[in-house]
Amino acid sequence: MDLRFFAQNALGGLAYGSLLFLIASGLTLVFGLMRIINLAQTAFYLLGAYVGLTLVAHGFDFWLSSVAGGVVTMVLGLAVYSAFLHRYHADPLTSLLLTLGFALILDDGILALWGGDPRSVSPPPMLRGSIQIGTLVFPEYWLAVIAISFTVAAIMFVSLRRTMLGVIIRASVDDEEMARGLGVDVNRAFYVVFAAGALIAGIGGLLGGPITSAYPGLDGELTPLAFAVVIVGGMGSLTGALVGSILIGLVNAFGKAMFPELSYFTIFVPVALIMAFRPQGLFGRKQ
Repeated sequence: MDLRFFAQNALGGLAYGSLLFLIASGLTLVFGLMRIINLAQTAFYLLGAYVGLTLVAHGFDFWLSSVAGGVVTMVLGLAVYSAFLHRYHADPLTSLLLTLGFALILDDGILALWGGDPRSVSPPPMLRGSIQIGTLVFPEYWLAVIAISFTVAAIMFVSLRRTMLGVIIRASVDDEEMARGLGVDVNRAFYVVFAAGALIAGIGGLLGGPITSAYPGLDGELTPLAFAVVIVGGMGSLTGALVGSILIGLVNAFGKAMFPELSYFTIFVPVALIMAFRPQGLFGRKQ
């Protein structure tokens, strides 16, 4: 093992962790604010990937196609929440089963519309090269994904800290009953958080395509990793989602490289330790 091994896997882990953040940031906020375990979050990611792929195949710009995939998932997420989850968000079991059902419906719909063959995704032409530093070679697209993810994280942090809506969301996460008692429109925060989570996951679908490809079942593979991020970082914590995503991404990359037959073991041992010694997560608050 040399410097190149560690540098390449560290970059790969950061890129993969950046994708996990685009999924887990919405998942942890929805979980922390609304107490909804949204099992459809990774299905939104996969749907965004396929919508974006379809648009790219018809000649649309890669970046616009990614945003369009996010808009489609946001509209679908709002429809699902308005029609079903809005009335059941206070019932964790019912909302869990509903999101599981919608995840299965989306999976079957994707399979029916786009087939079961894996779809490879090419990065945009401007990012198909590599950057070489000495003997190290870094794909430009990986670096771009990391930069995009940290930019999204910065926008979300500023929005939560510097806007009135962000204050409402943070107050509702900390104590929903108190926020309602003070006259805060918590329901508005519910809609915004659920829509934002679906939007970011959908945008991440095509962005992650050059790294993960797109195929039916990908969402099922990402779901345990996304929940591992939430457990490590802490429910409702955006900082926790960012740190947890990076940690899980790095552990996943080095685990597959060093212990390929034990890759899931290397991921979930730290998760089990955190659940045992700090069940609220690294940045979560005790309930």
